[in-house]
Amino acid sequence: MTEPLRLDVWSDIACPWCYIGKRNLEAGLAQTREDGDAPEVEIVYHSYELAPDTPPDYDGSEVDYLAERKGVSREQAQQMIDRVTEVAKGSGLAYRYDLLHHANTGKAHRLLHFAKEEGRQLDLVERLMSAYFTEGRHIGDDDELVTLAVDAGLDAGAARDVLTTDRFDVDVRRDQAQAQAYGITGVPFYVIDGTYGVSGAQPPEAFAQILRQVWSERRSAAETEPAASTG
Repeated sequence: MTEPLRLDVWSDIACPWCYIGKRNLEAGLAQTREDGDAPEVEIVYHSYELAPDTPPDYDGSEVDYLAERKGVSREQAQQMIDRVTEVAKGSGLAYRYDLLHHANTGKAHRLLHFAKEEGRQLDLVERLMSAYFTEGRHIGDDDELVTLAVDAGLDAGAARDVLTTDRFDVDVRRDQAQAQAYGITGVPFYVIDGTYGVSGAQPPEAFAQILRQVWSERRSAAETEPAASTG
């Protein structure tokens, strides 16, 4: 039997295109399930901090942050927000930048590695992104993160232990080093089967096409492998 395709995703919780990409990937996977031979896919998320120098509790709006960070006017910053909000709407996401609390994502990334260890990473990715972009939750605050971890099925005490120590910090740094080795300079970035790189929040059809293609190649290769010797 052919092993599932591994889909490694580099993303940041505070990246609006990463949440859009997540929804589009899910829609693309749904399209492949309409096939008679749908790909089996194992998704693993990896850490990529877009702005590791962000203060733990940034005091300002997203317009303030973008204007300062990108050196644009407040009007241009608002236009950027309006554009991504409209694109998100097309993917079924209702971004609330009027509520958004910009924060450092380092602790959230450590928590995601803990969730991976517990088999709850996909649940926590969704919970964190939803909390950040649609609910205005503070994903740099320990109490908020513990609550969100519990929502995703994790133990509160164990989650708090992760947040109050440097546990999984090495894993976050390892992910970022791997991203650098791959030449990743922005997210979302997807590596399919350790071979194919896909950059950006592609439309569902594009995700479906590449997954079908790689799955077909895998199945063909498996069928043409010589039978193992029985001695």
